[in-house]
Amino acid sequence: MKQTHIRNFAIIAHIDHGKSTLADRIMEQTKTVSERESKDQLLDNMEVEQAHGITVKSRTVRNYYRADNGEEYDYNFIDTPGNVDFSYEVSKSLAASDGAILLVDATQGVQAQAVANFRLAKQNGLTIIPVINKIDSETADVNTTAQQIRQLDPIFNHTKILEISAKTGQNVHDVLEAIYQEIPAPTGQLEKPLKALVFDSLYDPFKGIVAYVRLYDGQLKAGQHLKLMADQTGFTSHEVGAFAPDMKQSKQLSAGDVGYVVTGLKDPQLIRVGDTLTESNRPADQALPGYQPAKSMVFAGFYPKDDHYKELKAAVEKLALNDSSFHYVEETSDALGPGFRCGFLGMLHLQIIRERLNDEYQVAVLTTAPNSTYQVYLKDKRVETPLIVTNPVKFPDFSKIDYVEESFVKAVMTTPSASLGPVMRLADNHLGTLLDMNNHGDLVELVYKLPISEIAYDFFNELKSESHGYATLDTSFLDYELADVVKIGVHINYAPVDALDVIVHRQDAEKIAQGIVKKMKYTVPRRLYPMPVQAFVEGKSIARIDVPPLRKNAAVNGDKRSISKKQQLLRRQNVNKRQAARSDIELPQEVFNAILELD
Repeated sequence: MKQTHIRNFAIIAHIDHGKSTLADRIMEQTKTVSERESKDQLLDNMEVEQAHGITVKSRTVRNYYRADNGEEYDYNFIDTPGNVDFSYEVSKSLAASDGAILLVDATQGVQAQAVANFRLAKQNGLTIIPVINKIDSETADVNTTAQQIRQLDPIFNHTKILEISAKTGQNVHDVLEAIYQEIPAPTGQLEKPLKALVFDSLYDPFKGIVAYVRLYDGQLKAGQHLKLMADQTGFTSHEVGAFAPDMKQSKQLSAGDVGYVVTGLKDPQLIRVGDTLTESNRPADQALPGYQPAKSMVFAGFYPKDDHYKELKAAVEKLALNDSSFHYVEETSDALGPGFRCGFLGMLHLQIIRERLNDEYQVAVLTTAPNSTYQVYLKDKRVETPLIVTNPVKFPDFSKIDYVEESFVKAVMTTPSASLGPVMRLADNHLGTLLDMNNHGDLVELVYKLPISEIAYDFFNELKSESHGYATLDTSFLDYELADVVKIGVHINYAPVDALDVIVHRQDAEKIAQGIVKKMKYTVPRRLYPMPVQAFVEGKSIARIDVPPLRKNAAVNGDKRSISKKQQLLRRQNVNKRQAARSDIELPQEVFNAILELD
């Protein structure tokens, strides 16, 4: 295919505005898939995507389109998620694209995530085609939606806004025509050394690591000696090809193409998304700028159930390759044994990873309470650099701490003006500081500085509740600031359970500690004797409750009961079994979920 006839584009939209449906229609009308192969949400092939009705993992597909001018064009469509927790997947897709379709639901108008994704596309310098979807709906308000789109940016004042129904296919042909007319062809030279952006990857158990690439210069063939410019990792390409939508082998990829290369590498740590791929013998002069790696906002521990550590380790390694925004390090808990401390973009990201471990790898995990990052400065002046703490277990003893700084994010919340008051109260209740406020038609953009610890639990769900589902949250790391925080340590049956430790602001410590022990009363499995649950802060117990025993009257003999014998027996059981069981506490996931549900 001539480079002038190649178009690389993405579709950006708010969640549930019809992006996946439009992708289905594009593949149908370009005959990329047959009627037999066609199904709803064809590109959302993971079980978790089908279950939640959202796109989690970006996909790529090549479509061949015979235009009205008689020419055939190569449309490389790179799918993007719509949920805020997966904005990193959006940035990866946009980095490999030359243009984007901004899709807006005519029944709901311009919503928050559409604004955030539009900004990302604009920052990448992409040509943007505005499209209004669901015009066939009885509640569609096309004129108001078009006005909202034009208010987004002056570039839309003189741009034709297309009106379609992705569900029925109405006017989708106009979108296909606009793609080659509006979006520029890629630029690149075949004779130059190979220069390709690795914008995604996956792990195949038979082929090894498969890298998704966008070629900017040169050619890519099977059997080439290649290297990644960041870490100088070398390998020989086993196979190259494109997505249609499944992997389809081809002889070569050329400048401007989007496709894949089978590397044959087995170690998931050897390939970094955003790296530049080039030839070993004739390397490119300069690497592509790529984009910033994802920064984890929320950390939680994953531990295997039933001692399936090897299976969990293999699954986590493969997931980290398939999802480059998911990070992990090995750790060991005194209560739960070996596991992993994992980093996530947000709470939905954590939930999706848990479900993928269960659905795709059949690995059930215990998940500890999420937390953020802290910089702890010690009184020992010989240690100049702060201690970085992402795990409450590693939080030093209070007697050794000079002061602590916690991580803050810049949170951009876009909400309808009708929900402005409740959203601002929500941010204030979570220790937020208002930095800026802007209007975008009927939407208000609020910029807050918020501690990550305050938004790590259920902030996003609360935001959705206060705004009736219309607000969005886009976060980026800001800085570290001084904070008065303490660690709540939980002891069950006089034995510390480090997996239940949490770091909280001192002003909230007593309330949260009382909440934790009350939840434990109903979630910790009972024994034949009462078990105390205590919450400690700086060596002092600030909350306690007893888990009731499963007592049976072992001193009963027929109808005769001896109260003294019963009490004597229970005392012996209490002492003996308590000593034997102090280090043998097995906690179900309900215990950890109870902490997540605290107000």
